[in-house]
Amino acid sequence: MELKPPPTVGPPLWLLAELTYRCPLHCVFCYNPVDYATQADELDTEGWLRVLHEGRALGAVQCGFSGGEPLLRDDLEVLVAEARKLGYYTNLLTSGVGLTAARAEALKAAGLDHVQLSFQDSTREVNDFLSHTKTFALKYQVAGLIKAQGWPMVMNVVIHRLNIDHIDRIIAMADELGAEYLELANTQYYSWALENREHLLPTAAQLRQAEATTARWREQLGERMRLFFVAPDYHDGRPKKCVNGWGSMFLTVAPDGTALPCHTARMLPGLAFPNVREHSLRHIWYESEGFNRYRGTGWMKEPCSSCDQREQDLGGCRCQAYMLAQDPAAADPVCPKSPHHGVVAQALARAEQPGGGVVERPLVFRDAATSRRLAQAAPPG
Repeated sequence: MELKPPPTVGPPLWLLAELTYRCPLHCVFCYNPVDYATQADELDTEGWLRVLHEGRALGAVQCGFSGGEPLLRDDLEVLVAEARKLGYYTNLLTSGVGLTAARAEALKAAGLDHVQLSFQDSTREVNDFLSHTKTFALKYQVAGLIKAQGWPMVMNVVIHRLNIDHIDRIIAMADELGAEYLELANTQYYSWALENREHLLPTAAQLRQAEATTARWREQLGERMRLFFVAPDYHDGRPKKCVNGWGSMFLTVAPDGTALPCHTARMLPGLAFPNVREHSLRHIWYESEGFNRYRGTGWMKEPCSSCDQREQDLGGCRCQAYMLAQDPAAADPVCPKSPHHGVVAQALARAEQPGGGVVERPLVFRDAATSRRLAQAAPPG
């Protein structure tokens, strides 16, 4: 079945090039697919150059290079230079591992516009524990390299139960390192984060304190650094637009060339997503079933179809609906109107128990062996 796009569909504005799923870190909240180790295929340089050209011709104006760790690609400088030549504003989303002084100079010469550097925490012990690597000192060095090249630095810290009480120190660290922007991104429970949800979901009191601390720092910092506190939808009780509207702004290309409306959409059953090796980005964006299935509101069923908020939240996240309700067309279960909202309410209630109610299993760290084991144990899609 080929669904036609709504008549108001515009071009994608943001192209996310996920160059590789390879990564030296083993983060417990990684958004890469749980079965990433079974997806080792990667587009070659020529394939990515074609994607960049077709994306720009389609209307994309911003290009993010991510992974995994994009610095593991030897052709990163080539891709950045071509993106700059084509007129993209370019972002590098990195753990910092692999960004030497020489590499930073080469990327600056290629025209890279800015760098988003991830930290896991403000202390060596927790940062290195959560990533299962000894990288805290390295990240400090990389922050210095970013500033030395004159890039605006966006620092990203994924927030959850294990580090949310350190918000004050995290913001102080970002200020010390000279970050212009700090994104405090409360964990979204997909992929590896869903595997570890019982460990990661904070209490309501922790969240309130973190928000108060962030507000206090905003007043103190003024214009010196902008703080973005990404509210968690589990606690918020309000579904968020799926990538600001499915197929409305974001176009992700996975390492193997599969084009996706968001980086986790490949999990959805019964939905074919085309590959850039076989189809043009224009065909993919405007004509493919994968990009048209959940555009707009025509696909909705109750309670979404008659909800007065349907144009504001567009039913919420399709991946979350599938993960929590086993139905990608269901109302996002974070919404109190969803018949599956009890799943979220139970998770929140469990988080309020001492220790988060964690008794069954240890943290699951992202690594290839675990990925293959989880892929083998997963039910057929």
